[in-house]
Amino acid sequence: MLNCAPLRIFWRTLLVLVFASVAQLTVSSSLRAQVRAAEQLARTEPEIGAATRELPEISHWIWSPFVTAYLLSAGEVYTSLIYENDVVHFRSPDHTFAQEIELGLPYRVNLAIENVVERYHGTSQDSTFSIQARYALADWDKIPLNPTILTEYKFGVGNILHDEGAPTPAKRFGPAGFDTSVEIPDAYGLRLVLSEEFFHRLEWALNTFFEQEIAGDRRREWGLAQSVVTPLLSSHEKLKVGINLELRSFTDKTTRGTPYNSFVIGPTAIWKPTSKTRLEVSPLFGVNHKSPEVQFFVAFSYLLGPSGREGGEQRAPKRERR
Repeated sequence: MLNCAPLRIFWRTLLVLVFASVAQLTVSSSLRAQVRAAEQLARTEPEIGAATRELPEISHWIWSPFVTAYLLSAGEVYTSLIYENDVVHFRSPDHTFAQEIELGLPYRVNLAIENVVERYHGTSQDSTFSIQARYALADWDKIPLNPTILTEYKFGVGNILHDEGAPTPAKRFGPAGFDTSVEIPDAYGLRLVLSEEFFHRLEWALNTFFEQEIAGDRRREWGLAQSVVTPLLSSHEKLKVGINLELRSFTDKTTRGTPYNSFVIGPTAIWKPTSKTRLEVSPLFGVNHKSPEVQFFVAFSYLLGPSGREGGEQRAPKRERR
């Protein structure tokens, strides 16, 4: 049988290089346009500059590793590294590292690529590679809750190292039971993103999501995730605290009538060392017996290019999980 792994790696590397080149050219072009606009604005009356409304902080940054909010501005480039540690009572912890690059485009469109590396039970592998696109239905604050649509196609690169639910007589974990030679199937996903700022202090976002594998056991997942954060000091956005939660339900082709449901909730703390960098730490705790005992997230992100401009297609990217 032909081994497609080298070919997948080649095309994925080529796509990353092309995406990075386009992002660099877009940011450079946008920066030049901003300079020209600033020069023109300086030559006009002072009150014209007051018409340029900056968007709230909610529009610029990732909320949590699994909740998103609106879009990036055209010309902005967002990069992030997200670590996740899932601790469950029925198997070894699962460690994942996600790297994402997102590009803001005109007409309220964003494009992103994401790569996920997984380590489980002594095995490390490149797990999935995904392409994402999102579209906001209107500029910020033109429609209540600022609805945004996100679509994603995920390429399975590695193998399935464990099942998502607890072991059963037919599916036992570990080398003696679970077959780790099965490749991760490709999948497609759809997400509705809602976000709003209340009282100039509370930043809220809610996402509903659906994901479907197109081969293998045809895993299907749906759920919702929500985040609420607020600055500790009203004078700046350096430090924020809040609450994150996520409800997930998944089945495969043999368990459509008996979904596996999990619910996690916990605090989050966000620190911005600089205006362009952000660090978030979020420990989430399982509520029911099918939930992970702890899902621990650490996310570091960096934003390049202009931000907070009028018409601002701003967003905060997310992290999809298998």
